[in-house]
Amino acid sequence: MSTGNPQVKIETPHGNILISLNADVAPLHTQNFIKLATEGFFDKTTFHRVIPKFMIQGGDPNSKTNEKSSHGLGGPNYTIPAEIKLQNKRGTVAAARKGDAVNPKRESSGSQFYINVADNGFLDGQYTVFGEVLEGMDVADLIAGVAKDQRDNPVERIEMKVTVVPQVP
Repeated sequence: MSTGNPQVKIETPHGNILISLNADVAPLHTQNFIKLATEGFFDKTTFHRVIPKFMIQGGDPNSKTNEKSSHGLGGPNYTIPAEIKLQNKRGTVAAARKGDAVNPKRESSGSQFYINVADNGFLDGQYTVFGEVLEGMDVADLIAGVAKDQRDNPVERIEMKVTVVPQVP
């Protein structure tokens, strides 16, 4: 299945999630995500924040360690200029970011992202949506519902491996 846009596959212990990246709407985010996936940056990172009926978040290199207090604080030490155009609907993929108080330009985290498992219209206009789940929303829903600690970090590690899907001409 080709949408014309680049695709990535997120492999997890619970199954795979296939995502189409919106290169036309968020070219900087798409290029960055492909670069990190190609370099293996996401491999062994986890979904470190999961909230049922909201979203699952991952992509933090700090999550490669068992020191959960640092999960959600890391990245590749750069941000991506905002490309805020699309809505946070169920199945969309968006870039996480620091809050407006320290990030008034709403620049995105260099690597952390989230998958909306519900329509989250209250986030519209604040975060760059750069992809959409083509297959595997059942996997995202399952991850959203796992047992978690008080910081919304899953009790059992949910590691990921992200690869770029070769485009079929």
